[in-house]
Amino acid sequence: MNETFEVFINRFKERLVELFHTKSDINALSLQRGLPEEVWKGIMDVNPLAVAVPTAYAGRGAQVKECLGLLAAASYESLPLSLTFGINIALFLEPLAKYGHEDIKADIFKQFMTKGAMGGLMITEPDYGSDALNMRTQFMADADSYTLKGQKHWQGLTGMADYWIVAARKKMDNGELARDIDFFVTDNSKSDQHIKVEHYFNNLGLYMIPYGLNTIDLTVPTNQKLQQTSTGIKMMLDILHRSRLQFPGMGMGFIQRMLDEALQHCENRKVGGQKLAVMDSVQFQLSRIQSSFALCSGMCAHSTTMSSIEHDVSGQGIAANSMKALVTDLMQESAQICVQLSGSSGYKIEHVAGRGIVDSRPFQIFEGSNEMLYSQIAEGVVKQMKKTKELHFGRYLTGYDLTARVAPRFKELLDFSLNDTLAQRQLVVLGKAIARLVCLQFVDELAEKGFRQDLYLNAFKHVNMDLKELLTNLLAYNDSNSVLEYKENSDWLSFA
Repeated sequence: MNETFEVFINRFKERLVELFHTKSDINALSLQRGLPEEVWKGIMDVNPLAVAVPTAYAGRGAQVKECLGLLAAASYESLPLSLTFGINIALFLEPLAKYGHEDIKADIFKQFMTKGAMGGLMITEPDYGSDALNMRTQFMADADSYTLKGQKHWQGLTGMADYWIVAARKKMDNGELARDIDFFVTDNSKSDQHIKVEHYFNNLGLYMIPYGLNTIDLTVPTNQKLQQTSTGIKMMLDILHRSRLQFPGMGMGFIQRMLDEALQHCENRKVGGQKLAVMDSVQFQLSRIQSSFALCSGMCAHSTTMSSIEHDVSGQGIAANSMKALVTDLMQESAQICVQLSGSSGYKIEHVAGRGIVDSRPFQIFEGSNEMLYSQIAEGVVKQMKKTKELHFGRYLTGYDLTARVAPRFKELLDFSLNDTLAQRQLVVLGKAIARLVCLQFVDELAEKGFRQDLYLNAFKHVNMDLKELLTNLLAYNDSNSVLEYKENSDWLSFA
């Protein structure tokens, strides 16, 4: 652990190339459920998760820069592998380091450092997906232990993780469940803490990661309850926001891979005697991916300044939701563009971009669907605007710390006031606009430190284009609604 991060990450990258391109074929591996044991062992022998283990426990210190660097290096080769590390880092190791009881940390961290252990987080339930505050998994306290009962599903690393952090609500004397949420560390190797997998899901993509339905019926000692500093809900927000703030690490390598693949194909492919890359519409599409690359770079850099476990990010919902929602949209768009530019060869599950469409799609859904997050971004900003009695959108954003650097450059576009009531679909659109301004500011900050000006200019132009479309949809929105009983008089055959 004394080697520099540059040496560490290069050693990790070399191991992935060796395992995925020399000893085996990542395209073939990606088509099977899970990874062969020898491949997993080869990856974990490099001790990648040491980046998220504190130095007091022989790790590299849980520095955000190193965690994001690892996620980016992994996602360049394999998005599912990066997600596997992301789950371990943001949803287990960092919460354990920050909230875990000192009595249990040493042994668990040792298992990660020496045995290649893995961990995850269980919140989502079959009837309560994003509605986490109404989860039904419950716990009861005894003299020296807690008993947990319930069901969880769609946890990444189902049946594979050695340790879990399980969310539950206290069962009160009257049989009702408390409003607050508590978290408990479980050790799957112990019979009284083992979580039973009822069945596995046939997830559409991310074949490397098992998902399924779990039954919780276990007992843990009192020292395996996470130690909250205020409320469990605030602790949950701190954990989830920190995870969302680190999504750009997973997006970084993936978007760069889509960019590199698209550039290489367009340089080598000739149509009508000229390179595909010289065509104007192709240049636009390539610049679109490069804009995503720049925006994601800005997110990563900003995340390193605010998302370490030393910070409480429970109140950083706008920044966290902006990063998570926008970067995952950009990941999906980059994969779609790369497939389109690659022609028929891209439409193969073994093609990195074709596979990327399927593998990046759930990123827009899990840890809060993007529509929900965009709505929350807009609601948060509108609430602050009302509090300050400033309803002019442009003036408010010009004074708002997350957009103050860039908002004045869009003065004409932002020259309007918001109504007292906005339809939910308008809130989603407004959130998309705000997220782009927030993340463009992160690139602006990075450009001031020396990041390429041409890449920043590309990002600016594409954000400007997106804002024009989004704000047009906001101010003159489509109010169409679905017709539930649509079948009567709707069969075209009867009119032909």
